[in-house]
Amino acid sequence: MSFIRKPRIPLPKSQKNVLGLTRQDYEGAMSTLCAGCGHDSITAAIVEAFWQLDVEPHRVAKLSGIGCSGKTPAYFLGQAHGFNGVHGRMPAVATGAQAANPALTYIGISGDGDSLSIGLGQLCHAIRRNVDMLYVLENNGVYGLTKGQFSASADVGSASKKGEANRQPPIDPVFLALSLGATFVARSFSGDKAQLIPILKAGIAHKGFALVDVISPCVTFNDHEASTKSYRYTRDHHTAVVEADFVPLRGPISAEYGSGDVREVAMHDGSTVRFRKVAEDFDPTRRDRVYRYLRERQDAGEVATGLLFMEPDAPDMHEVLGTVESPLVDLPYETLCPGAEALDSLMEKFR
Repeated sequence: MSFIRKPRIPLPKSQKNVLGLTRQDYEGAMSTLCAGCGHDSITAAIVEAFWQLDVEPHRVAKLSGIGCSGKTPAYFLGQAHGFNGVHGRMPAVATGAQAANPALTYIGISGDGDSLSIGLGQLCHAIRRNVDMLYVLENNGVYGLTKGQFSASADVGSASKKGEANRQPPIDPVFLALSLGATFVARSFSGDKAQLIPILKAGIAHKGFALVDVISPCVTFNDHEASTKSYRYTRDHHTAVVEADFVPLRGPISAEYGSGDVREVAMHDGSTVRFRKVAEDFDPTRRDRVYRYLRERQDAGEVATGLLFMEPDAPDMHEVLGTVESPLVDLPYETLCPGAEALDSLMEKFR
């Protein structure tokens, strides 16, 4: 993968966050994706989310697999730790890294091919373990690096650029995550930055596995009239079921809402997620009702977007496994490897 560094142009009047950093400090290399690719819009939203949350770039670990999505981490947080895994194996790498050093903030970038085809089993286990990470699935319905074949998320009836119609039912990452017990599930559109940024901020702050499925049109192979993952189709059919605001614990709480239009959910660190425009029969903390509601919207031909489900108090992987409080990466070698005598003593207990 080639990297072209962005030129550092001094901008004295650039706004700074609490850390004294500008948005430029959260950028990465120049993008080599196709002009207009939805993935670049997601990158811009990620940069803005981390900047607004005042996260130190070097305290972030970004991971990816293979595909156009696999290139995305190169384009944000240039000072962060990074690892590009083999096709479909990013969740396992993230699980191992998070087990060794939970002190970092983890973000995984994947695609519909990387997650829902070769990496489906990996994704499922990361969800059920509730690995503490933000998992962004850049969903365009095609294999963009291999000339536009249908991916596992392609809708029935959606046509390829060559005119061939897809006949196989799709795997919907939102329904998959809900059925497997994900504790944070959202869907957004790369062309809706106002909605996507608060969702990403809430996902970063969430303690546990936060899946954000982002419809991200492929301008080269899947942005035509017969595609259900194109810019025009998504703009015409997406329905903001639940809009959300994320309010950090340190931030002032100020907003204008009509009576009954907002519902607040406190997160583990004291910050707040505000669900706005909530339908009367939609409860974002009841998994069964969310599933049913989304099925109804799907049957109506709508692409439901927003922060759809959140379970803020679920134990994450470390709580379930009862791991040590100190990250393994901080433990001295003598503690991690106490020697043959200690091993023999341990084995005696099982004889």
